[in-house]
Amino acid sequence: MKKRPEAVCTTGLIVINVAVFLILSLFGQTEDAYFMLRHGAMYEPLVIEMHQYYRIITSIFLHFGIQHLLNNMVMLGALGWNLEREIGKIRFLVIYFVSGIAGNILSMYLNIIRDEQVVSAGASGAIFGLMGALVYVVIANRGRLGRLSGRGMLILVILSLYFGLTSSGVDNWAHIGGLVFGFILAVLLYRRKKSSGETTYFR
Repeated sequence: MKKRPEAVCTTGLIVINVAVFLILSLFGQTEDAYFMLRHGAMYEPLVIEMHQYYRIITSIFLHFGIQHLLNNMVMLGALGWNLEREIGKIRFLVIYFVSGIAGNILSMYLNIIRDEQVVSAGASGAIFGLMGALVYVVIANRGRLGRLSGRGMLILVILSLYFGLTSSGVDNWAHIGGLVFGFILAVLLYRRKKSSGETTYFR
């Protein structure tokens, strides 16, 4: 029986996010928008006018307060543990970062159209990308992946989107963008073995 790979990247991402939060907490208030802006948060005028494109990536590792961090890390751990062990490290990282970047770009584009200037940060777009990818992976495995079911994943998506839409200060377009891109990337990257009924593990 082939041993399933460990979720090394998921663990690494959690460690990095927590480390960044702790380091920033030593120098200021992570719930302060101006402090976060000075340390890499998303802000449309700086990205577009000042060409600070790095913010599209750095903002993925920043969180506004301990509750924001804990909520995201719990979701990252739960989703990442299942997805990374199924699709492999490289494809997992591709889905995570591309979904996070795509979610940020979509959010930024819509904010520009609506003439809104918002300071935003968080790994939610990338995490929703993992959620979208896991939805497809479960579907590709005939609606069941270990303890995960298609119905359970659908309920998770609905509740997660509902929570964001009914809460204030949430970048819902980053969530939606990440979710959609994660699903699409999984369609492109994930293949299930047809002969033995076992899943291919990409490394």
